[in-house]
Amino acid sequence: MLLIYTHKISHRNKYIFNLIFKDILGIDFIITIDAEEFKKHKGAKLSYTHTALGDELFFVSRNLLFESGILEQNISVFEFNSSKVFYATGKISSLPFDVFAASFYLVSRYEEYLPHIRDEHDRFEAKDSLAFINNFLSKPLVNIWAGWIKDLLQKKYSDLIFPEKEYEFISTIDIDNAYAYREKGFTRSIGGYLKSFSEFNFKEIRQRNRVLLGFDKDPYDTYDFQLTLLKKHNFKSIYFFLLGDYGVNDKNLPIESKRFQSLIKMLGDYAEIGIHPSYGSNKSKGQLKKEVNRLAKVVHRDVTKSRQHFLKLTLPETYRNLIDIDITDDYTMGYASQVGFRASICTPFNFYDLDMELETKLKIHPFAVMEGTLKYYMKIKAENAMQKIRPLIDGVKSVNGVFISLWHNDSLNNQELWLGWREVYEEMVEYAVK
Repeated sequence: MLLIYTHKISHRNKYIFNLIFKDILGIDFIITIDAEEFKKHKGAKLSYTHTALGDELFFVSRNLLFESGILEQNISVFEFNSSKVFYATGKISSLPFDVFAASFYLVSRYEEYLPHIRDEHDRFEAKDSLAFINNFLSKPLVNIWAGWIKDLLQKKYSDLIFPEKEYEFISTIDIDNAYAYREKGFTRSIGGYLKSFSEFNFKEIRQRNRVLLGFDKDPYDTYDFQLTLLKKHNFKSIYFFLLGDYGVNDKNLPIESKRFQSLIKMLGDYAEIGIHPSYGSNKSKGQLKKEVNRLAKVVHRDVTKSRQHFLKLTLPETYRNLIDIDITDDYTMGYASQVGFRASICTPFNFYDLDMELETKLKIHPFAVMEGTLKYYMKIKAENAMQKIRPLIDGVKSVNGVFISLWHNDSLNNQELWLGWREVYEEMVEYAVK
């Protein structure tokens, strides 16, 4: 048991102590504001305040965790132990920066509450983040810093036991469009033919004909490949299904399709199932609830996992809407335009609502890489993709975190636009499960 002294207990410092000591390091602790009690304690202890009380492990505190409200932060990033750090404190502290305030700033996504310009999909952009600007987006810094705290505690209190944490890999698949040609209905199929004719794309017309006549497999039907790989390597997998109303950015199959329902049930026999809230649901809690109910009706159980379509995430509104409909786990925390760690962490963490100043029960699961990011935003070719993916996996393994990938069923078809990306996924899985 670790005793922590601080001059003031706040929602913020309780939250970050829970994250670092319980969730990441796996040890119990007690917080006290009683200086005399702290001085008398003979076991492992640390203080987080302005001046040390004795010879304990001492961390100088900055103001962030004792404030309320959202204020502009004057942040200067510098190097320490070959990693980036900020909120400098000086040499008197066990670490030369406020590790707890810096961790809170990153994990709470403080910068996303500050004024910023959004992209065309109303998203906070990676290029505007502290992590991207200072070149640490590819590092799970909060986990790395937690490791430094662990090392300092073990050096000073050798009898303090830390449990062994295990690295984990989770493959997540977003199903925006289960089939390229099947189950589209008469109107959409005719529209598809007309579009192909207007573009003189006779190859696509032939392919559509052969699929609809039953001669060929639908190109987006890559599920046998996925399940074969899943059975071979025995990793955890989650599927997120888009069940919104048809629209410009929501072109999923109608939920009335029996084939689509059978697909959802079949995949649910091998993996976990979650909702992929539509583009249109981001501003409508009623629409969001309707989509969750659609999925629950198909799988005959509560739906508790989600990932936003287009990774549309507006803080705190998106997460509040999920909480209101009893979603317990969300997998949206990542960028569309860059790979890496949006919250600088590779451990699931509870969402902290900065506007309300409280820790919620919504568990956030950050992902590290999406194939569309590599191909469309970063312009990486398939043969070079693993050069970007391997360091991310290595970084997560080094801190025994959770590596989460994001792929789509259509990108595994190994045709035309996605030629070679099936091999990338397979190589990524094999490297991740080692």
